[in-house]
Amino acid sequence: MAEPELKSRGSRESVTKALSQEKMEAAEAVPDEDAPLDEKSLSTTILPSPAAAAPTEGSKGNKIELKRSITLLNGIGMIIGTIIGSGIFITPTGVVKETGSAGLSLIVWAACGVISTMGALCYAELGTTITKSGGDYTYILEVYGELAAFLKLWVEMLIIRPSSQYVVSLVFATYLLKPLYPHCPVPDSAAKLIACLCLTSLTFVNCISVKAATKVQDMFTASKLLALAIIILFGFIQIGTGDVPYLTPELAFEGSKMGVDNIVLALYSGLFAFGGWNYLNYVTEEMINPERNLPLSIMISMPIVTVVYVLTNLAYFTTISPQVMVDSEAVAVTFGEYHLGVMSWLIPVFVGLSCFGAVNGSLFTSARLFYAGAREGQLPAALGLVHTDLFTPVPSLIFTCLLSMMYAISKDIFSVINLFSFFTWLCVGMAIAGLVWLRWTKPELRRPVKVFIFIPVVFVLGCVFMIVVSFWAAPFECLVGSGIILTGIPAYLLGYKWKKPRVINKMLEIFTMFCQKIFLSVPEEKEQHEASD
Repeated sequence: MAEPELKSRGSRESVTKALSQEKMEAAEAVPDEDAPLDEKSLSTTILPSPAAAAPTEGSKGNKIELKRSITLLNGIGMIIGTIIGSGIFITPTGVVKETGSAGLSLIVWAACGVISTMGALCYAELGTTITKSGGDYTYILEVYGELAAFLKLWVEMLIIRPSSQYVVSLVFATYLLKPLYPHCPVPDSAAKLIACLCLTSLTFVNCISVKAATKVQDMFTASKLLALAIIILFGFIQIGTGDVPYLTPELAFEGSKMGVDNIVLALYSGLFAFGGWNYLNYVTEEMINPERNLPLSIMISMPIVTVVYVLTNLAYFTTISPQVMVDSEAVAVTFGEYHLGVMSWLIPVFVGLSCFGAVNGSLFTSARLFYAGAREGQLPAALGLVHTDLFTPVPSLIFTCLLSMMYAISKDIFSVINLFSFFTWLCVGMAIAGLVWLRWTKPELRRPVKVFIFIPVVFVLGCVFMIVVSFWAAPFECLVGSGIILTGIPAYLLGYKWKKPRVINKMLEIFTMFCQKIFLSVPEEKEQHEASD
């Protein structure tokens, strides 16, 4: 007997239902003498898809939806490429600053890798139990309801996703232009222009094809692993010479800061460097055989990232003292100047490539998050459209790109990001706490992957710890961030719960119809039959 599947609060046809409801409400409010005109305009709101127009020509194969095309290798590349950004090359100093020594720093990096892997394993269970795309948003919607999910979506849409994507693209632009300005800072206007070009070019690639986007991700993931492999190789060569004073048993732990506050802040910094391990869950529906490939992607990629992070920091310590590392603005560049000589320019190039790949992974998953929100009816229906030929969420991708480029006008974008240092841990903790809740309330659910209950319980406690540390380290910023999160409540009531008047419904219909025509996109087609009970 098949085990019961988890029923979703939303449905795949939410976009179509929302539009149909708008049509009905508008039609009821129109006087009889105006009926012919409005009926004609409303009838064009949903443009027919090719599959609907020609059901006899393999309509099942041409069904308008996001296709399953992400392989196991693509999944591994997505996780590794999203986690490894510019931080490990530029400023792996937060951990060293708090630990004070090379030996304790390496222990903290390894511990952060283990903790992150525990969280990723929990997401392997969530992703194979709740088999819809959307990641944290979908899991919070399923367990905590519409308001909590909307607040998650609200902050991700306005602040976290666009700001982080723009920051990483700006770092890419800065390192790309640095050879042209070797003795002075890169001009802000030039860096911002290149950052926006980075965003638009990657958006174009993601609109054209999922396979093209995943190939870009795989290629740039390989490039950043190659760069780190070069650093690690020179580190081992240095160890082979025996000239590693900062790693000798006598000096490796010299100056270690063993205070609880120091260890806490070191873990805090290290865990943020592993951010992105949950991004593959945003595209579950596009994975080939997700019950196999999602857990495997996580179990392969997380040990790789952990080993690479530890060995890279080990390589740094073969040449650079903890004190110099704390003061360095770009640790990998300092390392490269010592070992590579005239070829040291390779390191900035690899940093730029690493950032480029990280932006691609973030754009790919962000668009799926907003697409999922539109499909559930919590964002405008236009964001839930799929291109009729390319089978990509083109409107959502373009919306994500435009939001990110808007941050080019910000004077101090990092201060905005710092306001939400706790939010990621809050959402991840809620999602994994939901896993425990579903284990208790719905034990009959089909779970292809089932982790030992000790793992999610410990990780939820770790998330609480991270939230407390965030408020302790920056109480004012976290309070301001909490206030901004709460602004999502009136947006939820007005934009989602409020029964809109006819004029607003009409405007939304016109906008959706415009997006359908300009982007050649239609709502995802619903299933032709329901699963038997």
